[in-house]
Amino acid sequence: MSLNQLIENCKINDTKAQGELYKLFSIKLFSICLKYSRNYAEAEDNLQDAFLTIFNKIEQYKHKGSFEGWLKRITVNTALQRYRNEKVFDIINENVIEDVEIEVDEDVFSLDFLLKIIQELPDRYRLVFNLYVLDGYSHKDIADMLSINVGTSKSNLARARQILKQNIEDYKLSRSLQSL
Repeated sequence: MSLNQLIENCKINDTKAQGELYKLFSIKLFSICLKYSRNYAEAEDNLQDAFLTIFNKIEQYKHKGSFEGWLKRITVNTALQRYRNEKVFDIINENVIEDVEIEVDEDVFSLDFLLKIIQELPDRYRLVFNLYVLDGYSHKDIADMLSINVGTSKSNLARARQILKQNIEDYKLSRSLQSL
């Protein structure tokens, strides 16, 4: 069955088509959920909520633009919705702390380690870091999505990078001490 036919069948609540759509996109969408969630269980909840929203709104998809992009936007927005009602963002002044560059030796750090330290960031830092660094949104777009100001977005990104840099340095130090 073609993707277009699958979409049309989902629009008439065909559960078999919905199952096929889930199988086709759940792994990609789950990886998005992991980026924006505090942990694996929350990512699973976000994926479930995203698919509920997708199936409820699929009739709004008009075959214009990328269907996968449409799914990803719904998934990101679903994950972010958890935080919109929480007070996870600090109101700060517009003075942005110094930006930090992080150098990661891919041979030393596993993807699991990097994902773990990103997930351990406080919500406000993790969300801005993921939106800016991993998904390429501008600070203005992030500010609009999260109902914060641009300065808060920039500051939260800089603080996220500082925390990640410190965690990476601590890990390197612990590894070098273990090898002694």
